[in-house]
Amino acid sequence: MTATKTLARPGATITYDVRPAAGESSQPPLFVIGYPMAASGFVTLASHFTDRTVITYDPRGFERSVRADGAPTNTPDIVADDVHAIIEDLGGGPVDMFASSGGAITSLALVARHPNDVRKLVAHEPPLTAYLSDRANAEAAVKDLADTYQAKGFGHAMAKFMGLVMYQGEFPVDWASRPAPDPAMFGMPADDDGKRDDQMVGPVAITTGYQPDLGAIKAAPTQVMIAAGLDEAGTMANRGAYGVAQQLSSEVVEFPGGHGGFLGGEYGQMGKPDEFATKLHEVID
Repeated sequence: MTATKTLARPGATITYDVRPAAGESSQPPLFVIGYPMAASGFVTLASHFTDRTVITYDPRGFERSVRADGAPTNTPDIVADDVHAIIEDLGGGPVDMFASSGGAITSLALVARHPNDVRKLVAHEPPLTAYLSDRANAEAAVKDLADTYQAKGFGHAMAKFMGLVMYQGEFPVDWASRPAPDPAMFGMPADDDGKRDDQMVGPVAITTGYQPDLGAIKAAPTQVMIAAGLDEAGTMANRGAYGVAQQLSSEVVEFPGGHGGFLGGEYGQMGKPDEFATKLHEVID
């Protein structure tokens, strides 16, 4: 039976889930994290790891994890400290970890800040701009997204976000001046509701512009594996994986599917969950 727990943190209450192993297990717990994806996005993946305890959680400000501090942004360091607090609440590490997208950025911050928390880490497609060959253009594209949110609201910003994350190849210098996607193409409202408190599109530049402490990561006892999907080469997150791996002098581990290769229908998206889970077992067991 899955146990759901809450943890009081400065400025937030964090909700996390613990799925116990089906029987006796000699494996460390597997902590699966995303950002902004919450625990509900990893149900299928978790079902493939009944041989060990699996932990999932909702990042602060998303789904069941409620912010109380009124702060407009999350930083990878703050979110990493939340993950560390969950590990401590469960009795301490090390755990094994699969981390997706912004969660992969969180995981790199976690290893640098709390090096004894994680035994093996698979950081899948961290969308970092700092190590891209077109860094200036990528950062300008992200800034354009943030500016669109402030000027036009959530629907237009999310349309820009979808265009940005799906784009394959280096960003052109004139990205911001190109015609913006119609929000209706992605089922988003064109009307501006006046709110500017979204925890993803508002602080997106803080997340993607993060620069991990590479020296601390290299010095940590954690086995860090940077992963990328095979099906969506050239996207910012995919290229971010190769950029980080180069900085860490490591090879990229290739996984089936694309950015959401582990999805089994969550959020209406279907990846290659069986093949993905098989690969994750291969590298983390």
